Amino acid sequence: MALDSHTLHGDGVSAVIVGQGAELVSLRGDDGLEFLWQAGPEWRRHSPVLFPIVGRLKGDQLRHGGQTYPMTQHGFARDKPFAWAERGPRSCTLVLTDDTQTRTHYPFAFRLAVSYALDHQLSVTFEITNTGEETLPASIGAHPAFNWPLLPDMPKEAYRLTFADDEQAPIRRLKEGLLLPAAQPTPIKGNTLALSERLFDDDAVILDRPSSTSVLYSAGQGPAIEMSWQGFNELGIWSKPGGAPFLCIEPWHGIASPVDFDGDFADKPGVMLIKPGAKRVLGYQVNPHHQP
Repeated sequence: MALDSHTLHGDGVSAVIVGQGAELVSLRGDDGLEFLWQAGPEWRRHSPVLFPIVGRLKGDQLRHGGQTYPMTQHGFARDKPFAWAERGPRSCTLVLTDDTQTRTHYPFAFRLAVSYALDHQLSVTFEITNTGEETLPASIGAHPAFNWPLLPDMPKEAYRLTFADDEQAPIRRLKEGLLLPAAQPTPIKGNTLALSERLFDDDAVILDRPSSTSVLYSAGQGPAIEMSWQGFNELGIWSKPGGAPFLCIEPWHGIASPVDFDGDFADKPGVMLIKPGAKRVLGYQVNPHHQP
């Protein structure tokens, strides 16, 4: 494990966080079972923090005040070293603030704090503060990848997502990373999404108006993960097209640019607007457990 890391110990579960990207890199039960994807060759990340954008911007350009700034998919926070603000046995906080380098991509003052707390479940909190003198447009998202299957001897098709509520609204899809204008019929039947590799042939399944704020990822028995969230407006579900041994469940406040959007970043759908001196707090929880 990298030296710039911190391990939290909870009730029957441990978590490891690294300073690079404030990224969660391990979530393990006391029985040794690893729930989190271990950044294999199919995808070299575990649980990146998406900030200050979610998805892609058209042309990978952020527009503000008549100028354009280069901004790659999902933003820069996942590739930046965070400062450790607090490290304890059951919690830690990491902070990223604007600097000369970030302002070449994102011309705003900000403070992003990412906090992890562990008891029987892992709680993750994002706190975005506008430290500047103009409105701060921002998006943020979680991108945790879980092993799929959770047990190597289980078929991937045995797994499903069970939402807290029925999800009847159409879904959205992407083309070359940008949001297609037309909604598509949801593959969710009632509150259940049967998982298969073919589900991701057309990239992520995007719920841009989910009814639920929690979902259970399981095969009906054995290891399972319940995930819940607060403050997020969208939910992405993704695995690498063509098949990969991970499943991402992603609460977002923000979404990729529509294919026909060329406007100012502050006007992009899904962007939160934070007044000077104000902050926004969002959070999610991951509860790994075993079903009988």
